[in-house]
Amino acid sequence: PCQEPSELIDAGNDLFGRPQRMTPETLSSWHAMQHAASRDGIELQLVSAFRSINYQCEVIQRKLQDGRTIEDILGSNAIPGYSEHHTGRALDLHSGKGPPLEEAFEQTPAFNWLVRNADRFCFYLSYPRDNQLGISYEPWHWCYKT
Repeated sequence: PCQEPSELIDAGNDLFGRPQRMTPETLSSWHAMQHAASRDGIELQLVSAFRSINYQCEVIQRKLQDGRTIEDILGSNAIPGYSEHHTGRALDLHSGKGPPLEEAFEQTPAFNWLVRNADRFCFYLSYPRDNQLGISYEPWHWCYKT
């Protein structure tokens, strides 16, 4: 299981105006990456960062109440305690165009920029196509390496 971090700091609001938190190292690297992208004419927006184990339980519960099966839910949501978002190092990103958290993000200049540059800032794409974890492809989900 993933440990929730002992230290989280305010990372400002996401694109929906919700306050976000992440580890200090992740925030520093996120800001550096966001500024570098901006210098290259690329907008990177934060959709979400840290989510607690309790919050992940609530997400899954809501989806079950909406009639989805647990098998379907676990194809796109990690089991509580196993989400990278629990670490305070995972970020869901957006380009500022189109709806967030959709596979179409891979068609954006922002995604192409991330593929070429994220590693310089210690970020990696967590769930590429056909990943070993069996999680759906998430081109928007990037995690800071420790």
